Amino acid sequence: MKHLELHIIQSVPVACLNRDDLNSPKTAVFGGVQRARVSSQSWKRAIRKMAKEEGSNSLFNGIRSRRMVFELSKKIKEKNIPENVSIIIAEQIADIVETLDSKKDEDGYKKIRTLMFFSDLEYYAIVNAVTDEIKTAAEKVLSSSKAMEDFKSSLEEIEDEKEKEAARKKLDKLKKQETNNHSALKKAFGNKTIKNAIKSAKLLDAADIALFGRMVASDHSLSVEAASMFSHAISTHKVDNEIDFFAAVDDLQTTEESGAAITSTLEFNSATYYRFAALNLDMLANEEHLKGMSLEQRQGVVRTFIEATIKAIPSARKNTMNGNTIPNYVLGVVRDKGHPIQLVNAFESPIRSSLGYVYESVKRLNTEYADLNETWGIDGDAMVTINRSLKEQINKKPDKANSDDKTVNGLKVVFLNDLIDGMVEHVI
Repeated sequence: MKHLELHIIQSVPVACLNRDDLNSPKTAVFGGVQRARVSSQSWKRAIRKMAKEEGSNSLFNGIRSRRMVFELSKKIKEKNIPENVSIIIAEQIADIVETLDSKKDEDGYKKIRTLMFFSDLEYYAIVNAVTDEIKTAAEKVLSSSKAMEDFKSSLEEIEDEKEKEAARKKLDKLKKQETNNHSALKKAFGNKTIKNAIKSAKLLDAADIALFGRMVASDHSLSVEAASMFSHAISTHKVDNEIDFFAAVDDLQTTEESGAAITSTLEFNSATYYRFAALNLDMLANEEHLKGMSLEQRQGVVRTFIEATIKAIPSARKNTMNGNTIPNYVLGVVRDKGHPIQLVNAFESPIRSSLGYVYESVKRLNTEYADLNETWGIDGDAMVTINRSLKEQINKKPDKANSDDKTVNGLKVVFLNDLIDGMVEHVI
């Protein structure tokens, strides 16, 4: 497997990047002590959002939502199909791909039960598969539904029992007709119409789906295995959550009143994290992923992925505990074979320090990489991006701020753009 790896050391101040069900910062036990933890799902969402905002918008158009009916009906209407008919068609399609929920969104559209990850091109491919036969079948469903609802209303006004009994039988026939019309609508799509339409889009505008994957329980052939791999970020040292007691004062409070209008508590922590991400370059270029893109487009996708993975950070409590920082150290590795290997065991024995954790974390990370390479032969094309002060601290050359030394512990040191350029060269 040809792949790239990112090993990141990042120090985050007072924050609550990822909360559990009790609103506490997530934790995990590793090496016998509690660590601060940020789930891979949380960090991936931040990466996906940054990639969409800062990458090529034409390549990152994945939409993850339960509002499939809303999105489809909006696009079906563009084919000059009436809104009420469009909704019926959209509901039928959504029920084929996933199961419709009884709950509706604030606009009155039914939702599907689980989040689905589709792109604009995939939605339009489905819409283009809507034939005149499907439109006619949907119109019949609308007609029979309206007839049944109208008849229900008139049934309430009938007082004679015999007439009521006859009306009930007619209502049963209308219900049966509506059911038959729904079945005819579903049949009009054919067994593989939706599947083939979705696959025809070839993820040409959905690099985010290729990178982060899609799971469709009702039809596994529509599932896309994620080409990227992420670990949960954990602290390189022991962490205990702390409690912030806060109070808010009423600005219009009279001078006779005292005390706060609101008092409460929030939990937080601070930590130096080890983060790990990898990308399967072979998989990214295969038929089920981005083979349909040109090499230049795939390189653009990987460039955006690397940059977003390095820079993005979860946004929880961003206004009250802003934890936005840039990584202190990034080790980038590209291997032509083998599988991605974490360096997390460098921190199985937690770092204990009263002088910060970054320096020791970087030192241990590099030592672990060197040890694994010596023992198992895992070496690849390795590069490092690192700030100058930390480089001087690691190399213990504070008197040589302008040194031409381009290595740290034998690893090549480069600027971020150079690191990205070096890794992107290996995209196939």
